[in-house]
Amino acid sequence: MRDRLGDRLTLAAFLVTVLLGGLNFVAVRFSNRELPPFWGAGLRIGAAALVLLAVASIQRLQFPRGRALLGASIYGLLGFGGSYALGYWAILYIPAGLAAVILASAPLFTFVLAVVQGLERFQWRGLLGAVLAITGIALTSLGSVGGAVPFWPLLAALGMALCFAEASIIIKRFPASHPVSTNVVAMAVGAVVLLGLSTLRDEARILPAQTSTWVALLYLILLGTSAVFVLFLFVLKRWSASTIAYQFVLFPLVAVAASSLLEGTPVTMGLLLGGGLILGGVYVGVVAPGAPPQPHPRMGSEPCTSCPT
Repeated sequence: MRDRLGDRLTLAAFLVTVLLGGLNFVAVRFSNRELPPFWGAGLRIGAAALVLLAVASIQRLQFPRGRALLGASIYGLLGFGGSYALGYWAILYIPAGLAAVILASAPLFTFVLAVVQGLERFQWRGLLGAVLAITGIALTSLGSVGGAVPFWPLLAALGMALCFAEASIIIKRFPASHPVSTNVVAMAVGAVVLLGLSTLRDEARILPAQTSTWVALLYLILLGTSAVFVLFLFVLKRWSASTIAYQFVLFPLVAVAASSLLEGTPVTMGLLLGGGLILGGVYVGVVAPGAPPQPHPRMGSEPCTSCPT
């Protein structure tokens, strides 16, 4: 009886994580309507860092030191600073659903980069997944010829996924520390980078004036980042990393539906075909039974534990 209840709670936590993570992309679109992208991203990550800092203080968690601190800082530089800067800017110009589809390729990029850097063995199935995903990305970019999908924002979204992937690889080269305290450090570094970019870009550092922007920002801080992170921790203790990778395939389904419902974004044939190939590549490369093993996610090193954008 207790096992059945635990299984149901785990499944419920996983589904809520998918829902919240998928809605993040649409919430960022609403945040970007009033807040400059780097400033809005910096506010979100900085506030989320404070929330996790409170959790770490209550639990009296030890913070990373020495090489572990260096690893957490580099992870924050890429996983929060670089990826969020690219992602927030990209979502200014491309639909939330498309951004979610591109980010869905992050686990596959993680595997490919790990092979290139000698951390995983090459397998043909992984290569097939990469080919499918790259073909899908190329197909979605065809709309840029007619101006439907701007090329540079699309490239920025791809860079976002690559930053997540590389961050998850780099952190593995450093000693492990508690996931919450590691992400406090990483988010703090990411917030400094984002707010620094905001200053360099001379963005208006304002607080939201519209109710919809406040709702989006608070959602991103409390639910889209902090709650997603806690739920991911809960699920990861009970399920394998490869099973949890299904969330990357499911995020776009939520994002596309929510974007169409809340923003009236049309669902084009190019997005359906290209997105289908990308998700198919992720499934073949890192999710399907017998697929190449994913690098084991050390909490705080998983690309989307705290930020499916």
